[in-house]
Amino acid sequence: MQAWANYHSHNHFCDGSDDPVIYVNEAIKLGLVAYGFSSHAPVGFETNWCIPGNKLDEYINTVIKLKEDYKSKIQLFLGLEIDFIPDFAGYTRNLNKYSQLDYFIGSVHFVDQFENGNHWNIDTSFELFQDGLKQIFKGDIRKAATRFYEITRQMLEEDRPDIIGHLDKIKMFNNKGHFFNENEKWYVDQVDLTIDKIKQTGGIVEVNTRGYYKYQQPDLYPGLWIVEKLVKKGIPLMINSDSHKPDEIIGGFSYATPLLKEIKVNEVFALYDKKWGSYSYSKQGLKFNLIN
Repeated sequence: MQAWANYHSHNHFCDGSDDPVIYVNEAIKLGLVAYGFSSHAPVGFETNWCIPGNKLDEYINTVIKLKEDYKSKIQLFLGLEIDFIPDFAGYTRNLNKYSQLDYFIGSVHFVDQFENGNHWNIDTSFELFQDGLKQIFKGDIRKAATRFYEITRQMLEEDRPDIIGHLDKIKMFNNKGHFFNENEKWYVDQVDLTIDKIKQTGGIVEVNTRGYYKYQQPDLYPGLWIVEKLVKKGIPLMINSDSHKPDEIIGGFSYATPLLKEIKVNEVFALYDKKWGSYSYSKQGLKFNLIN
């Protein structure tokens, strides 16, 4: 059996476009055998893209009901994408709220704060990225990117996520090296330190395709040079679309798979039959009959 699975997805409980059941039916139509919900978890302050705190229970109960209602057609899993903000937000700070999760994605979207106390969201807009870089880090991208990876390593140590989301998100607005050169030693050193921490603490690194299908960026998250380093370290990988609309569920998968094959990514991980396993794959999907 060869089919896709996707575990990084959003719906109208956070910043996705539609009701969760719409995504389930689309996933079935696309032939997926497994689909994970991972709405943005509440962060403790108001945003326009996280689940409001008073809606978290409704989200959890909705997915649990869908798991039961559709169990004969597709394997559904309850997850969250949980932001890590040092001493403020994260998985371990809310364990009682997350006891029913099948998995969670650990991500870093916020890097320190403005003078007014607002957290700097590094992926909202180019303008906000520039403002945070200028006001918080005096325009020093090296300090900002270093801080991003420091926070990521702290997340890995404290929260131990099942999936590590878009590992090099700090590059989102760095098209054509606008802010920095990824080949610079200081940046490569930060990536290497973070990869070493992943090897130590565990977790699956997602290859996130959203930059390709949403923003026409040729690179993936993380970039292929980082994926090569992860492969050499024996760190498990998976392919996720970070979908926000039903037609994005397998967005970029057929683009990413040959690139991954070229750099010797021979297997990717998936959650199936309630356990994580390693599967071979092709442009048509994961080969679920070849589980290790």
